[in-house]
Amino acid sequence: MASGDALHCDVAKTAKTAKDEQGNRVTIVKLHGKLVTETGGELKDVVKPLIAEGGRIILDLGNLSHLDSSGLGTLVGLKASAINRGYCMLEFENMTPRIVELLRITNLTQLFAK
Repeated sequence: MASGDALHCDVAKTAKTAKDEQGNRVTIVKLHGKLVTETGGELKDVVKPLIAEGGRIILDLGNLSHLDSSGLGTLVGLKASAINRGYCMLEFENMTPRIVELLRITNLTQLFAK
């Protein structure tokens, strides 16, 4: 994989005693770079263990420079995993207009709404 195709994830967890308004522990994952075929596995490796822990996970997509159909599939798969777990909320924030449009044309807007 070329370095231009890299994906980097910054993970910030709240302290175990810190909770949101609903009593959930919050983890924010900031994505940087490209979420494409070659990098989807990296995101899964970061997020799937967080889903198993439960709580509220926020994926910050504001610094994604590119999202292809495979990357979108990775996001859909992670959202489905969180829904199937039942005790984990996976949310998306700072979606660029391009990502919002991609969700609209693929009829996935409702899935990615809170």
